[in-house]
Amino acid sequence: MRTWLPPYRVELRLDLIISERFADAFRAAGLKGLSGFAPVEVLRVRRARGASKGKGVPLPRYLAVTVTFGSALVDEAQSHILRPGPFDCDYCRAVGTDGINGFTLDPKSWNGDDIFEPRGLPGVRVVSERLARLVTEHGMTNVELIPTERYVWDPLRRFTGPTDESPPSRACSVWAPCSA
Repeated sequence: MRTWLPPYRVELRLDLIISERFADAFRAAGLKGLSGFAPVEVLRVRRARGASKGKGVPLPRYLAVTVTFGSALVDEAQSHILRPGPFDCDYCRAVGTDGINGFTLDPKSWNGDDIFEPRGLPGVRVVSERLARLVTEHGMTNVELIPTERYVWDPLRRFTGPTDESPPSRACSVWAPCSA
């Protein structure tokens, strides 16, 4: 294997962008699970066809944040998750996922974070009931809350057949609340 030598050049992919309004409400409520809160400069806004131009409407300020990883562990025995094989690492449990038809967290493993990616489902963001209430009370948009037991991600349609009338599979980046 070759050694990586300076200058070190990398491409960063931001984890999550939130509005300043969301950040203020999150902090005021004393919630945990986000870090960073770095300002983001918006260079360009692409609007959907037919959307109004919105000229004269100021763009909200946005912040880049990182979501905590590993705050809780997926309870594999109580969850309906298809895995391609055994875990290589028992801590991160990032072996992959072929499909999800609801999942449960081990309540003893949760440290109280209000937003996190659980060990065993990296990329899936779980929120506490406290954060779910904050979203509702403040009328936050662009957030979809799905109870963990009803969270479905089934790209290969292994849980639902082609003739089932089940809801469509959901992308792995949706949010699902967990019990506080």
